[in-house]
Amino acid sequence: MKINRLLNNNVVVVKEGEEEIIVMGSGIAFGKRKNDIISPDKIEKVFVMKDKVEYEKFTQIIDQLPEEHIALAEEIITYAEKVLKTKLHEHVHVALTDHVSFAIERKKQGFQLKNKLLNEIRVLYSAEYEIGLWALQFINDKLEVQLPEDEAGHIALHLHTAKLNTYTMDETVSTTVLVNELIQKIESKLGVKVEEDSISYQRLMTHLNFALRRVSEGKPFDDVDHDMNELVKEKHKSAYNTAVELGHYLLESYEYVLPPSELVYLTLHIQRIQRNNGEEV
Repeated sequence: MKINRLLNNNVVVVKEGEEEIIVMGSGIAFGKRKNDIISPDKIEKVFVMKDKVEYEKFTQIIDQLPEEHIALAEEIITYAEKVLKTKLHEHVHVALTDHVSFAIERKKQGFQLKNKLLNEIRVLYSAEYEIGLWALQFINDKLEVQLPEDEAGHIALHLHTAKLNTYTMDETVSTTVLVNELIQKIESKLGVKVEEDSISYQRLMTHLNFALRRVSEGKPFDDVDHDMNELVKEKHKSAYNTAVELGHYLLESYEYVLPPSELVYLTLHIQRIQRNNGEEV
C-alpha cells in the first residue's frame, strides 16, 4: 500500500482505484511521506468511508483532536463490532470519536452532564450499554480518566444508532424519551413508582419501545383473539382504561395509532404492575 495522504502519525489514506481507504496503526506514518510504502506489520485497522461528507468530517476531527482520543474511540468501535457481531455505520467514526474526546475534556475540566435517559438506555439497549461500561474502564485504564456511568449511556446510544439499517440518533433519543414519558404517565395514573430494576419495569419498557417502533414504521401488529380481548377488558378494567388513555394520548400528541390488540398487551403489563403493588386489578 502506498500512502496517498498523511493524516497524522497513526492514520494515513491509501488509494485503490477510485476508493480511498483509511489505514491506522501506531506510528504507521512516522517519518513517512506521500507515495511511501506502508509496512504491513504496522497496520492495525483498515476501513473505507464511502460518504464523502463523513470522510471530510473524519479528517477534520483527526486534525483537531488528540491522537490518543482517536485511538481510544477506534478501539471501542472495533470492540463493539466484535461483540455486536455487526459492522457499524461509518458515521460512528466521527460521532463517537468526537463524543469520547469531548467527554474526556469535560471530565478534566470538572464538568459532568447527567444522562436523564440512563435507566431507559440500560434496559432498551443492554448490549450496547455493557459495551459502554467496558469503554469507560478502557478509557480509565489508558488515560486514568474515570468517566461517570452516564457516559456509558451516551456511548450506547451512539453504538445503537450506528448499527446498519437502524435509526438516527434523533429517532432513537425521541423514542427513548417517549417511552420514559409513557411510564411516568402510568405511574401517575396508578399512583405507584415502578422499581427500575424490576422485571415488570424492564418488560414494560421493552414492550413500549417495540410498539412505538412498529407504529412509526407502519408495521402490522399481532392479532389477539376476540374472546381473549373481551376477557382482558372485563377482568382488568382499571388497567385497560389506563391503556386506553395512553392510546388516546399517543393519537392526540403524536398521531400514533395503537390497535386494539396492542391495548390488550399493554393492559397485561399494567395489570402486572398493579398486582405487584398490591392494588385491585
